[in-house]
Amino acid sequence: MTSANDLEAEPAAAAALFGDRLGQARAFVAALAEHGEERGLIGPIEVPRLWSRHILNSAVIAPLFPAGGRVGDVGSGAGLPGIVLAIARPDVSWVLIEPMERRTIWLTEQVEALGLQNVVVERARAEDAGRYEEALDAVTARAVSALRTLIPWTAPLVRDGGELILLKGLNAPNEIDAASKAIRKHKLSDVRVEVVGEGVVEEPTRVVRATVR
Repeated sequence: MTSANDLEAEPAAAAALFGDRLGQARAFVAALAEHGEERGLIGPIEVPRLWSRHILNSAVIAPLFPAGGRVGDVGSGAGLPGIVLAIARPDVSWVLIEPMERRTIWLTEQVEALGLQNVVVERARAEDAGRYEEALDAVTARAVSALRTLIPWTAPLVRDGGELILLKGLNAPNEIDAASKAIRKHKLSDVRVEVVGEGVVEEPTRVVRATVR
């Protein structure tokens, strides 16, 4: 089993991405490095690349969300990207949607430990989440499912004119093609892949963005 001692050195980009909230990001990374594997939140090979592959990969998309908005993170899991984004964007209200109890316990612990006043943790499946609440301004998700499956889970949570901002890999253009039926059914427009973080992090992040109508 890996340990916190295996954690990679903090990349220089972390200071630029988190600013005066870098201390909270460091505390979250330390908690994940120490407890993430034993609690089934991250795999055994992730600690040595936790900053670069997971934390900064999530943090670079923080500017994409609307100031003062209410944003859902579907399948929040370990808090990637939801906790990271809540640290980086205290001006946004975050709803972390996660069906597994042990993960919602972890998320709640981290929200309290980090003093995040802008986060609500909701134990629910994506298709059941927020059913009795006002629609969200945007929804994000990372490493949850293929786009054709993810769209029916996420699009109904977003208000008219709101956005899906979904973290994806190199295969994102092919996922868009495979999701054409779901895109039409849920009336998504301006569906595109954006590359975020070039010149800031070693491996830029790809997101699929779409407007919900």
